[in-house]
Amino acid sequence: MVPGKLRAIWSGFVGAIGALVGLAPHVLHHVGALAGTALVAGAGGTVLFGVVGLVASVPMLWRLRRRFNSWWAPSIALVVFAAMFSLSTFVVGPLISGGGDTAPGGGERPTPATTDHTGHHGS
Repeated sequence: MVPGKLRAIWSGFVGAIGALVGLAPHVLHHVGALAGTALVAGAGGTVLFGVVGLVASVPMLWRLRRRFNSWWAPSIALVVFAAMFSLSTFVVGPLISGGGDTAPGGGERPTPATTDHTGHHGS
């Protein structure tokens, strides 16, 4: 096989893996009721997919290091990754999920002033 063609096939394969890893957080909630909510909800899911994204970017970071013969390019790429991940986590996520001002069941979240904790204890 021609080296250029092999490189193109490999680049396509790596791109497909990158697309799959990028789409995983968005489609994983469709796997099942428990898996979708327990795995990707809250801070645990944010940390999980942040680490997965960072680990998945390591080969690209090494390639940038070799190509530019400096740590500047991988450092800039990590800053861009962190900025886009933060934008997605703290801005886009709350916008599409309703901002987190409702409880998981759809009702209002109780505040300390509205919670009567002694009422159900029988005292």
